[in-house]
Amino acid sequence: MDETFDLLTAALLPEVGPGAVRKLSARGPLREVLARPEEHADLLPLPSRQALLTGAARRRADDERTRAAALGVAIVGRDDADYPSDLRQVYDPPPVLYVRGRLRAEEGPATVAVVGSRAATPAGKALARHIARDLAGAGATVVSGLARGIDAAAHRGALEAGGRTVAVLGSGLDRIYPSEHVELAAAIADRGAVVSELPLGTAPFAGNFPKRNRIIAGWAKAVVVVEAAMKSGALVTARVALDEGREVMAVPGHPSQPSCAGCNQLIRDGAALVRDAWDVARELGLDLEVARDGPTGDHVLSALRADAPSSLEELRERCGLETPALLARLTELELASKIRRLPGALFLRA
Repeated sequence: MDETFDLLTAALLPEVGPGAVRKLSARGPLREVLARPEEHADLLPLPSRQALLTGAARRRADDERTRAAALGVAIVGRDDADYPSDLRQVYDPPPVLYVRGRLRAEEGPATVAVVGSRAATPAGKALARHIARDLAGAGATVVSGLARGIDAAAHRGALEAGGRTVAVLGSGLDRIYPSEHVELAAAIADRGAVVSELPLGTAPFAGNFPKRNRIIAGWAKAVVVVEAAMKSGALVTARVALDEGREVMAVPGHPSQPSCAGCNQLIRDGAALVRDAWDVARELGLDLEVARDGPTGDHVLSALRADAPSSLEELRERCGLETPALLARLTELELASKIRRLPGALFLRA
């Protein structure tokens, strides 16, 4: 715990980022380094040195730890046993993680980040939800950023499967953003973890999110991008994943759709093409057979019969999906030759 407190003290210093903390740690035991701030002026700006010399830095860290405990938030240091081992290997791992829920040092071979546009289409959100649900149902951990659109759909899909999901925030854990996802964040904490490297009280400033994206990429073995424009933050996640040697996959879209331009660019540059969870599973060597047609599998496919056609209204009642999402999934299944579309908007399992 003392080492974590030292890391927390360093992380809270004024004008000091993860890279500086990493370099300070490389100079010797962090507590001894912080006790000699004047010797490290190249890494510690004047406000940080003054905070250490006056004891203000230690007091702030102690206050932060007390406040976190009162909120039910754990502070996990980079050297703690529960800190994710894959994240520890990235270039600038967060010195500390604020955690609500449960961390795992080893998430297993199938940890998948599913990310994409905040302004996603109903079809994109439906696909992200299904991919996450099938993967989580087979034991994969789904990582995303709790944002509107694709991120939220991925978290919800994993929760529907009763699986594990991790949300990485670009704000303090007491400042859930967007605010309408407070209940979703609570559900994620129950099944996995909600995490941030940012101190409590930190607002969701735009500059926080590229840093957040490196954590998402570092946490996962693979990144799947579903709907992303050319300037989407999801592409930042994909680039970091490539730099860290992780798999990058993308869902293709029509060339006329700006919201799919980033995904199409990724595929052109060599990312694996994704149509459904099975494509992701093949890249990772994950067996999805345990999830097929079961209670955590594809709800739409499970709701269809091979001996009698079903109407759109019947499928809506069985699956609990709105019409746009249901039609999107039916189209995917039809393209995969898993169902047949009959005249009169009737559907039959192939």
